[in-house]
Amino acid sequence: MVKAVFRFLYKETSALHHAAYLLGGFAILSQILAFLRDRLLAHVFGASAALDSYYAAFRIPDFLFVTVASVVSISVLVPFIVEREKKGTEEVRKFIDDVFSFFSFLIIGVSIAAFFLIPVLSPLLFKGLSGDALARVIMLSRVFLLSPIFLGFSNLLGSLTQAYNRFIVYAFAPLLYNAGIIVGTLVLAPRYGVLGVAIGVVGGSLLHLLVQVPFVLHLGLFPRPKFFFDFSSIRKVAVLSFPRTLSLSVNHIATLFLISLASLMPVGSISIYSFALNIQSVPLSIIGVSYSLAAFPTLTRHYASKNFKGFVDQMATTARHIIFWSLPATVLFIMLRAQIVRVLLGSGRFGWNDTRLTAAALAVFSVSALSQSLLLLFTRAFYSAGHTKKPFLINFISAIVTVFFAYGFVKLFYAWDSFRYFFTSLLRVDDLDAAVLMLPLGYTVGTILNGVVHWIGFEKDFGGFSVQVKRTLFDSFAASIIMGAAVYVGLNLFSRFFSNTTLLGIFLQGFVSGMFGIAVGLLVLVALKNKELAEAWRSVHERIWGTPVIATDPEII
Repeated sequence: MVKAVFRFLYKETSALHHAAYLLGGFAILSQILAFLRDRLLAHVFGASAALDSYYAAFRIPDFLFVTVASVVSISVLVPFIVEREKKGTEEVRKFIDDVFSFFSFLIIGVSIAAFFLIPVLSPLLFKGLSGDALARVIMLSRVFLLSPIFLGFSNLLGSLTQAYNRFIVYAFAPLLYNAGIIVGTLVLAPRYGVLGVAIGVVGGSLLHLLVQVPFVLHLGLFPRPKFFFDFSSIRKVAVLSFPRTLSLSVNHIATLFLISLASLMPVGSISIYSFALNIQSVPLSIIGVSYSLAAFPTLTRHYASKNFKGFVDQMATTARHIIFWSLPATVLFIMLRAQIVRVLLGSGRFGWNDTRLTAAALAVFSVSALSQSLLLLFTRAFYSAGHTKKPFLINFISAIVTVFFAYGFVKLFYAWDSFRYFFTSLLRVDDLDAAVLMLPLGYTVGTILNGVVHWIGFEKDFGGFSVQVKRTLFDSFAASIIMGAAVYVGLNLFSRFFSNTTLLGIFLQGFVSGMFGIAVGLLVLVALKNKELAEAWRSVHERIWGTPVIATDPEII
C-alpha cells in the first residue's frame, strides 16, 4: 500500500493537459482544505482583533519568503537544472549543493535578524493596532519566521520535482500545509488561541518540505551542506533571481500597505480583506497555477533549443485554456458571492455583516481573476526566456499604481458621498461602513493594468501570440455573460424551493443555480464550436489517470 502511494506521488506526467488537470485536481483538494481552514478560523475567532493580528503577523515572514527564498524559487532554478541535466547527474548535484549551502546561510541569518527587528517594525507597519493586538502580532510574527525557512527548502526540492515532471508530489504538498493549519485550529487553538493556529502553520510548512524528500533521495540529489561553494553558480542564480526578487518584493510591499490601511479601519477589516482574498484565489490556484506550472518546463526547453515558434505556440495554447476556464469562474464568483461566503464562512462568531462585507470584497477581487492567472503565465514565460528586467519594471509600476488607487479610493470613499453611495449600493452594503472594499478595488485596478501591460510586452517580444487567443477570448466572454444571466435567473427561480436560513438550503440554492448557468454556458460554447471545449473533452475522455508512467530517472525533476 505504501509503495503504491509513493508510485502515485512520484509518477512522471509530461503532457500539458494531463499535467495541468492533475495539478488542477490537487489544487481543488487543496482549496477544499483551505475552505475548511478558513471556515474553522471564522467559526472560532470571527472577524475579530485576534484574527486581525493573525493575518497581520504573516506580512513580515511572507516578505522574507518572497525576497530571500526567491533565490531557490522554481521559476529561477528549473532552467539551470534543465541546462545541467544535459551534462549529467553530477553537474546537477554540484549545483544543488551550492545553492542549498548558500541559501541556508542566507535565510537563517536573515531570520535571526528579523526576530530582533519585528518589535521595532510592527508598530510602524500596523499603526491601527495597539495593546494586546500589537503584542500578538509581534509574538506570531516571530513564530512564523520558521515558515520561510521550511518553505524555502521545500522550493529547492520542488525545483527538482518540477524539472523532472513529478508534478503530483509538488501539488500534494499544499494539502499537507493546509492540513497542518486545520490541526492547529482544531487541537491547539482551544487551549492556546491563535498561537495554536500559528504552530499549525509552522507544522504544515515542515510537512510541505518533508513530502518531497523521498523522491529527491531516490534521485541521489538530496542537498549536502558545504562551507565552501561555487560562487560563480550562485552569482548566475542571483543575477537571474534579483529582478524577480525585486518584482515580488514590490508586490508584497503593496500588499503590506493595503493591510496597513486595513488596520486603521474598523476591527475585523484585516480579516475580511484576507478571507475575501483567500476565496478569490481559488481560480488562480486551480487554473493559473496549474497551467503555468505545467507549461513552464516545456517553455524552458523550447526557448533553450531556440524553437521560438514552439515557444509562442505553447504560450498561446496555455493562455487559451486559462482564458477558457477563468472568465466563467469570474462570473460564477460574482453572481454567487453571497452563497459562497455564507457556505464557507457563515458560522459561529462570523456574523451576518461580516458575511456581507466579505461577499462584496470577493466580487471586487474576482473581476481581476483572469489577469491574475495570466500574470503567472507571462512571468514564467519571460523567465524561461531569461527576460527578467521587463517583468520587474512592469510589476514595480503596477505596485505603485495599486497603492495609489487603493489610497485614493479610500480618500474618495470618505470625501465623496455620491461615490460611496453608488459603490456600496451596487454591492448592497450601503448600511455598513464598507471602506475596506476600497482595498480590493485598488488591488483589482492595479492587477488588470499589470496584466494588460504584460500582454503587450510579451506580444512585442514574441509576435504571433495575440492572434492565436483572440477567438478564445471572444467565445469565453460571450458564453460567460450569457451564463451569468442564466445564474441570475436561476437564483430568482430556485430561491423559492430552497431555504435561505440553513446551510444545506443556501448551498443547494447556489449549486443548482450555478449548474444551470454552466449548462447554458456549455450550450453556447457548443454552438460556437469552441476549440478549447473540444480539447478539454478529449483530455478528460483519454482518462488522465491512464497516462503512461515513464520510469523514474535520476536526472530530472
